[in-house]
Amino acid sequence: MADTHQTRRWLISGRVQGVFFRESTRREAEPRGIAGHAVNLPDGRVEVLARGDAGALDELERWLHDGPPMAKVEHVEPAAAEQHAIESGRFRTG
Repeated sequence: MADTHQTRRWLISGRVQGVFFRESTRREAEPRGIAGHAVNLPDGRVEVLARGDAGALDELERWLHDGPPMAKVEHVEPAAAEQHAIESGRFRTG
């Protein structure tokens, strides 16, 4: 059986640190069966790296454009998703 999972990476800018963005992303990802991470970057952006079904990743990407209520997302930039080690079934924040 073919693996239909994809890996995608986004860099989210705006008011996305200190507004529950990473934890909210985890809460959106896990029920969709998405593994990966949401981490703060030193420049104020959040990196989201995700592996899952293409449809689930599309849903997560749509959510990233708004984020949680206190966030003010200015830009969601797709970025190269090089082969990263992602623990199957786990989404972490950091």
